[in-house]
Amino acid sequence: MKKIFSTLLIAAAVLSASAQVRWHSADNLPLIGKAVDDASTSKRYQRIPDSLLNKIRGGALAGLGRNSAGMALRFAAKTGRIDIRWHSPFKTLMNHQTPTGSRGLDLYTLMPDGTWTFVNSARPNVSNHHSEANVIANMDPVEREYLLYLPLYDGVDSLYIGLDADASMLQPSDALHAGRPIVMYGTSILQGGCANRAGMAHSNILARRLNREVINLGFSGNGQLDLEIARVIAAIPDPALIVLDFVPNVNEHQIETLMIPFFEIIRKAHPDVPVLFIEDPQFTHSRFDKAMDSEVSTRNAMMKERYQRLAAKYGNLHYLANDHIFGTDNEATVDGIHFTDLGFMRYADLLEPIIRRIALPAEIK
Repeated sequence: MKKIFSTLLIAAAVLSASAQVRWHSADNLPLIGKAVDDASTSKRYQRIPDSLLNKIRGGALAGLGRNSAGMALRFAAKTGRIDIRWHSPFKTLMNHQTPTGSRGLDLYTLMPDGTWTFVNSARPNVSNHHSEANVIANMDPVEREYLLYLPLYDGVDSLYIGLDADASMLQPSDALHAGRPIVMYGTSILQGGCANRAGMAHSNILARRLNREVINLGFSGNGQLDLEIARVIAAIPDPALIVLDFVPNVNEHQIETLMIPFFEIIRKAHPDVPVLFIEDPQFTHSRFDKAMDSEVSTRNAMMKERYQRLAAKYGNLHYLANDHIFGTDNEATVDGIHFTDLGFMRYADLLEPIIRRIALPAEIK
């Protein structure tokens, strides 16, 4: 009898909590970080057009193109609680990244001083594709602006935001994230491997600090200078800066044959936009793995030679060597290659002043 009574109490509590929440579809909320028009994708939270999903190297980006890395939703609300309900297409789990990082969502709010601060994460259900999480409760129900980062290594097929039953979803300010976007192309590190949560990928850290849309075109293991992706970048209207951070994923032949054509597709469309080339980091274990050390040094030397060739012909090109990209203490990766949150913070600290100097000089403080 006690067991039945306890079960009834739990059920009543669940029903009571559910009655306090009204669910709002995120379909019409402002979305930042998407490189292509919604009309070109069958899924809203998709990074490349449907037409390219199976075209690039036999479908190499079919899944990665549907990962939602770098995308975020903007909304405002006057509510005491926020819940998230979402469906993940891939149910991604990896042995070197937390599920909250690969499949979870991160909520930030705008503070009175104009900075974004972390509220909490929506942790995924690791056993199936459907997840529901209370992110925050017991807030003073004052109007706030929110930024909701989507998963880094999975995607989103549907997403609902739960607010107080009497609260409404409000339009966010147009003044935020309104500047020319920054476009970043690269590898698993750019995609967010292996941040503990979505907001800690360096592209997202930079977006908050710069208060600007950052488009993340990082494809895990597949930043391989596909010319189709160069055309996607070329079609992005009026970027402030293009960052090319592909070296960890390419071999010597790809650098030799694809680097210059990839750049020239972009440069033809954006003749005056600054472009920043970034070397392959000197990974922590390469001080012991001599084959890795030689491989990194060779690829970087090849890229630098071609960069110098391009710089002699085109203006507004910039280069970042691999010195101290994530510090000097060997403590900023999870596996010698992919960054921890410490590594991403250090990388953002390195890139922020460079980006301000070459692309946003009017905003230098």
